[in-house]
Amino acid sequence: MAKCEICDKSINYGNKLSITRSHISKRTSRTWKPNLRSVKAIINGETKRINVCAKCLRSGKVKRAQ
Repeated sequence: MAKCEICDKSINYGNKLSITRSHISKRTSRTWKPNLRSVKAIINGETKRINVCAKCLRSGKVKRAQ
C-alpha cells in the first residue's frame, strides 16, 4: 500500500465529475496517490530506506543519508 512512513499520508478516494458538469449524475470514482519517494534516511542513528512523500522531504522532516 502506498503510504508515507513519516506523516501516514495514503491514497484518497473521490469522484471524477464531467468537464461541463451539465450532467452532474455522470460521476466515476478516482484515486489520488501521494507523491512518494524512496530515500535513504537516518533513523535512530542507522541508515534505512523508507518511502516518504515529497512534502515531508521539502519541509525537512527527514534527515537524508549522504
